[in-house]
Amino acid sequence: MTAHVGPQRTRVRLDARGGLEPEAIVASLAAHTVPGAERTDVEASSHERLVPTALGPVALRVWFDRDGAEVALGTEDPAAVAAVLASVERWLDLSADLEPVRWALGGDPDLGPCVRARPALRVIGTTDPFQTAVTTVLGQQVSLGAGRTFAGRLVAAFGTPGPAGLVSFPTAEALADQDTEILRATVGLTAMRARTVSALATAVATAHGAGGQSADSTGAEGSARAALSGILPLSRAELLALPGIGPWTADYLEVRYGHRDAFTPGDLVLRRALGGLSAREAAERARAWSPFRAYALTHLWTASAYAVHVPVRPGLGAHGSGPAPLPS
Repeated sequence: MTAHVGPQRTRVRLDARGGLEPEAIVASLAAHTVPGAERTDVEASSHERLVPTALGPVALRVWFDRDGAEVALGTEDPAAVAAVLASVERWLDLSADLEPVRWALGGDPDLGPCVRARPALRVIGTTDPFQTAVTTVLGQQVSLGAGRTFAGRLVAAFGTPGPAGLVSFPTAEALADQDTEILRATVGLTAMRARTVSALATAVATAHGAGGQSADSTGAEGSARAALSGILPLSRAELLALPGIGPWTADYLEVRYGHRDAFTPGDLVLRRALGGLSAREAAERARAWSPFRAYALTHLWTASAYAVHVPVRPGLGAHGSGPAPLPS
C-alpha cells in the first residue's frame, strides 16, 4: 500500500448530532472517489480531497467513526479553517437532527428495516458543487466505474496539481475554455456528453463572473466562493435548459446540494429497490416520506447499491447517545 502524507497542520474533532454511520459513508465515498482528486481508505475509514477556498485549495482528510469525524486540514489560516469546517459539516450533514427522520420513516414497510439497520444515516452533500455536477453528468447512463474513469481522465488532463499529492478538480472557467472536441477526445466521451460538460462549465463560469463584486472576485475566487456555498449558481430551470441535462440529473443534484425533500423518482436503483415501480409510481409512493424524501432515497440506495460491510477503526464504540426509538 502506498503511504501518503496528508494534511496535519490543523486537527479538529467534529461530532455528529445523534451519531454517524461510518461504514455507509465510506462505502458511498469509495464508490464515487475521483481518481487523482480524491482518495478513500476503506481500512482506515478515511477520505481525502482538496476543498476550494479563496486562498487556494486546502488538503482535507477525514476519519469517520460512530460519533462523528476527526478532520485534518493542510492550513492554519483561521478564515480558511472556518470555511472548510463549515463545508465539511454541510457535506456530511453533521448538524441534522435525525430523530424526526427516524420517526417519519421508521414505520414505513419499505424503509423501516433500513432505518433500524442504520439509524444515523445521513445524506451526503458536496464540498464542490461544480465537481459534483460534472461527475454526475459523466456518470449518466454508464456504470459507477466508467463514470469514475471519465472523471479521472478529466482531472488528469485539466486539473491543477495541489497539496497532499492530489489534483484539484478543474474549475468551470478552465473547462469552459476547452474546445469541445478536445474535451471529447481526451476524456473519451460521446460528442453529446462533451457538449453537456462544456455547456455546464460555460453556464457556471458565466454565473461566477456575474456574481462577482469586482474584477478580482471573478474567476478562481468566484469559483471558490461558489464551492463553499454548497450549491451551484444555477437554478433548476437553468440546468434543465442545458443540452443533455434532464430531470434525473436535476433531481440528483438537488439531493446533493442539501434539499432534504428532494427525490429522484426516475432512478433505476431506487425503482428496483421498490419492487420495479415506474417513475410515476415511485413518485407517488414517496409522497408518504415527505419532507424527508432525500433521507428515504439515501436509505434505499445504501441498502441496495453499496457494500456497507467495511471495517470501522478499532476501539470505536456505539453511537454516543444512541438513536431515538422508532415507532412501533
